[in-house]
Amino acid sequence: MVKPKKYLGQHFLNDKKIAYNIVDALGADNVFAVLEIGAGMGVLTEFLLERKFQTYVIEIDKESVSYLERNFIQLQDKILDEDFLKFDLASYFKKEQISIIGNFPYNISSQILFQVIKYKEFVPEVVGMFQREVAKRIASGPGSKVYGILSVFIQAYYDVEYLFTVDEGVFTPPPKVKSGVLRLKRKDNIVLDCNEKLFFRIVKAGFNQRRKTLRNSLQQIMEKEFATDKIFNQRPEQLSVEEFVYLTNLIEKFL
Repeated sequence: MVKPKKYLGQHFLNDKKIAYNIVDALGADNVFAVLEIGAGMGVLTEFLLERKFQTYVIEIDKESVSYLERNFIQLQDKILDEDFLKFDLASYFKKEQISIIGNFPYNISSQILFQVIKYKEFVPEVVGMFQREVAKRIASGPGSKVYGILSVFIQAYYDVEYLFTVDEGVFTPPPKVKSGVLRLKRKDNIVLDCNEKLFFRIVKAGFNQRRKTLRNSLQQIMEKEFATDKIFNQRPEQLSVEEFVYLTNLIEKFL
């Protein structure tokens, strides 16, 4: 057994039916390699191996690494004693396609997704468990009160599907909140039709002052007198990814 560690945000899933359903959600075409983040005691790992995926796990907890080495000899040299947030996924997997799965620690789940965006050309799919409020935020669309920076950044490159909610009682120890499972499937075109660095800057600036209209929240990027297009009358949560792309191209003309 592995003792859950609070400082690592560990809550071990102990319901095998839910674990099976999470693994069963993987379905990217022609992708047989899977990287599990934070395998713990291998409740997902077991089903990944049953499905005949070429399974890798990345785990920062030394105690979990030892447990996995003892109990999953099939993994052999596929247990990575690494921090995913510092891991060079492209170099290790030689730029091959690899899906990502995990019961993600709540405290770093957003950072995990920013890493996914960084390596998006190598990650066709993500199936993961998040704090329910975070999962709903990621999956929400324009007009929602919880639609924000992470929603836009992820939806720029992935189609997001909220699969199901998981109650607190199926974890050891139980978290204080419910969880939500998401499936992210990469879009066919992952190159935005705009200056991507400026796109990220505009999205962040807009949502950092989300109660203001874009005309006011984007003053740090462009002069207010040039903001004549009607899109500047809107607030950031009203804009789709495509409209943020349009806005980026519009602003770039004045820079």
